[in-house]
Amino acid sequence: MFERLIEHIDSIRERDPAARSRLEVLFCYPGLHAIAWHRMASWFWRNGFYFAGRFLSHIGRMLTGIEIHPGATIGRRVFIDHGMGCVIGETAEVGDDVTLYHGVTLGGISLEKGKRHPTLENGVIVGSGAQVLGPICVATGARIGANAVVLQNVPAGVTMVGIPARQIMARDRTETPRFAAYGTPTDEIPDPAQQVIKALHAEIAALRTKLEVLESELASGGDATAASREDRTH
Repeated sequence: MFERLIEHIDSIRERDPAARSRLEVLFCYPGLHAIAWHRMASWFWRNGFYFAGRFLSHIGRMLTGIEIHPGATIGRRVFIDHGMGCVIGETAEVGDDVTLYHGVTLGGISLEKGKRHPTLENGVIVGSGAQVLGPICVATGARIGANAVVLQNVPAGVTMVGIPARQIMARDRTETPRFAAYGTPTDEIPDPAQQVIKALHAEIAALRTKLEVLESELASGGDATAASREDRTH
């Protein structure tokens, strides 16, 4: 248990440059505390002590601002950064090395019993304010940008942004994934102004090519007209 705690703390330090020591993470990171409260609440819930499980999770929510239903499945080294307002529903499944930011909701959109919350596979990053809703799957290594609303399955290794979320980039599966804070790597998101400038450059280049062709045709036509006039005079 102690080794798993150290493993969890070290994984947080790897993903947060503001974490200066293990002691700081242990005492000052509500995301770590929320996971600890969830482990206790989940044990009671899975052993049939439902009220005790809910009560412990409620205490954890009051102390950390992070709400995790005791029925949710949380993997190893899950990092809830900042965390305030984060909500994880009853049938949600969160894999190993997942990173969630404040305001994230893993919610359900159905009143039916059974699986109604999302599954996040290993290494997923979900940016602040993002809403992942319904019994969908966010596959390994995917990134959800801040404030995105995800309602459909997300393939492995892609970046999703917007409302509703759309894919903007697919990572090369052969390369090692880099951690991207808030799930929005700036090197993968196209700059709208830059895209407009590139489009204008391309259009200007195309117009120049057309102009050169027209000038060439006019010059050829002019030479032919001059030659015919000389023939007539002779």
